[in-house]
Amino acid sequence: MKTMVEVQNLTKEFNGKTVLDRITFEVKESEIFGYLGPNGAGKTTTMRIILGLLKPTVGKTLVLGQNLGTNEDLRRKVGVLLENDGLYGLLSAYENLNYYARLYGVHDREEKIKELLDFAGLSDKKNDKVGNFSKGMKRKLALSRSLINDPAILFFDEPSAGLDPEAQRIVRELILKLSGGGKTIFLCSHDLDEVQRICSKIAILEKGKIKAFDTIENLREKFGKPFVEITFADTKEVNKALDLINSLSYVSECKKENIKLEVILKGASSSLLLNALMKKGIKVEEIKKATKSLEHIYLYILKQSEEEI
Repeated sequence: MKTMVEVQNLTKEFNGKTVLDRITFEVKESEIFGYLGPNGAGKTTTMRIILGLLKPTVGKTLVLGQNLGTNEDLRRKVGVLLENDGLYGLLSAYENLNYYARLYGVHDREEKIKELLDFAGLSDKKNDKVGNFSKGMKRKLALSRSLINDPAILFFDEPSAGLDPEAQRIVRELILKLSGGGKTIFLCSHDLDEVQRICSKIAILEKGKIKAFDTIENLREKFGKPFVEITFADTKEVNKALDLINSLSYVSECKKENIKLEVILKGASSSLLLNALMKKGIKVEEIKKATKSLEHIYLYILKQSEEEI
């Protein structure tokens, strides 16, 4: 599979402070790659260096095997959607797309604009001024604007930020549609639920260092093993169950959460555990198999990072 973005030993310093510390990762063709981290971790700095807006102190970044920099031919293969939508409020949706189509020298502009307005579900709003659009409509139009040059790779910075749940869903579906059509997407986001739903691979950045880089499935296997979640009637029942479960040889870990227990088993079934509880007269409200969410894994990795420091 072709490598679309390659980051090698990337380091960036500002006024003697290291913002990025020898980070290395790559993004493959047709992947939706999630780049995660808390505010100040260095996500935006990484993206700006990849896009040629900042120079690295050490290391290099490649897009389609080349340095983006001032390479105009290569820039035409890249689409960008940053926090600022890059739209003109006094122009209509059609006029905004037409402006960027002319800027990129797009052939068959009318056909392309119609296609993008249809893609975003804004055909009936094409003559309305963008300044009167809702946040969701602006974001959909901005996403369409980033596609005007038919790029091979797209860089999205918080594409769903500030949107209501319905608008977030629509933007998420548009991104999945783009990936299904062969586009590669580099996604910076704070929305872990969004990333969990759409990304095939992620990197977690903390204090300028890559703390994890893998598929979500592999990270779940490594940091979030499947467990049995048991809900009890009250605290008394939980405490009785806790003492029993900790004595069982086929239990490797048991964690208490209010009136719930999270139990990791060693080669045993949840029914065996349930039978052990019932024999002791412990009342179980609910028992189910579960896996850790990306949020749990993300917070666990950041906590490990803090403990290392």
